[in-house]
Amino acid sequence: MRVYTHAACLRHDPGAGHAERPARLAAVTDALREHLPGLEWHEAPEATRAQLARVHAPRLIERVLDSEIGDALRLDPDTVMSADSPQAALRAAGAAVAAVDAVLGGQADMAFCAVRPPGHHATGDTAMGFCLFNSIAVAAAHALDAHGLERVAILDFDVHHGNGSQDIFQREPRVLYLSSHQSPLYPGTGGPSEIGVGNVHNAPLPPMSDGAALRAAWREHLLPAAARFRPQLLLVSAGFDAHRLDPLAQVQAEAADYHWLGREIGALARETASGRVVSLLEGGYSLEALRECSVAWLSGLLQAS
Repeated sequence: MRVYTHAACLRHDPGAGHAERPARLAAVTDALREHLPGLEWHEAPEATRAQLARVHAPRLIERVLDSEIGDALRLDPDTVMSADSPQAALRAAGAAVAAVDAVLGGQADMAFCAVRPPGHHATGDTAMGFCLFNSIAVAAAHALDAHGLERVAILDFDVHHGNGSQDIFQREPRVLYLSSHQSPLYPGTGGPSEIGVGNVHNAPLPPMSDGAALRAAWREHLLPAAARFRPQLLLVSAGFDAHRLDPLAQVQAEAADYHWLGREIGALARETASGRVVSLLEGGYSLEALRECSVAWLSGLLQAS
């Protein structure tokens, strides 16, 4: 398995006390290096503006890349840029593109993008929820346009609904969007009635749901929907904030639940997509949980391969 990351992603600094802090990424990469020594590490390239423009409006691209930032630029109450944020956002999206190229080009079956800022809340024209560019959406559009795929699935188990990913693809039948998430919780979207053109499946979980409820949502609803779609590539928004230690949500999952997700999603990939899975770090705000869950997730994927 390849891992894509870049030092620029550590330099994105939303400010003291912000939940989406650089230590998050360091916790993940340190844990993976310690516990999964067989991983193949690669430096993430920059995404191009043309790659971003497949899913983002010019005004958002210009806002993120061309603004005068100074010490800080607040895009909304939660989303703050520092001087190094544009480079971090380019490397995060570039990691996703490079990972897609690697798995579709046969250099790897699976890849993980250990990057920040996260992306799945960014819509086509709006940065929000800690997210600047929607990296997984950039990856999906690249798989469709550059590689000619006909069916790409985005599987999102971040505890917050990926409103941006859903918004970008809700009228695109070549992309299936599947999400488990706590509800009610930010951003307030992701109800079961939100179905796009039949390509959107949401499984809301009430606060204090446990790992059994999370597994049931995937086993009984989301994974069967993915199997029916027969995706040629699986893209995963891997947020680890449904863990019981996370300070921003109330789902009570454990690291073992992410290992289970890795095995199940890996098995689905073997059946429909020649084992091809690209996953991207999204949320997760307990450093302890990030360390445990990132290792559990990739270990489950590797066990299924």
